[in-house]
Amino acid sequence: MDINFMEEAVIEAEKAAELGEVPVGAVIIKNGEVIARAHNLKETLKDPTAHAEIIAIRKACEELDNWRLNGCTMYVSLEPCPMCAAAIAQARISKLHIGTFEPVGGACGSVINIVQSDYLRYHVDVQWEYNERCSDIITSFFKARRD
Repeated sequence: MDINFMEEAVIEAEKAAELGEVPVGAVIIKNGEVIARAHNLKETLKDPTAHAEIIAIRKACEELDNWRLNGCTMYVSLEPCPMCAAAIAQARISKLHIGTFEPVGGACGSVINIVQSDYLRYHVDVQWEYNERCSDIITSFFKARRD
């Protein structure tokens, strides 16, 4: 069975949108299997750190009983912010697949690049997927909020 892991991240983003949250979803994979999935819950939990990536990292660490997520891959629908990018690097996630860029606060190469910083000694293998559904869900969400 061939699983489209970015599609799994989009499903999580849709869950966030249904809650009125910024629609971002993330999944973490180890050995070809989803070990954690999450979506933004910042408004729901009234917690500025309740981003999809942070929640997924916490779940994966619990699942593996280790803060080091070496050998794990994260799929995220929107380019991570600086907080999430730093957490991804700190967790030692090996590979990051990004569905679409974040032109305002993206921290994985579009605005700044925390996950591949020589100064911080981080190097996460970043794969840009430019997924149309990832772009559409975030664009539609903010368009609806403006209207």
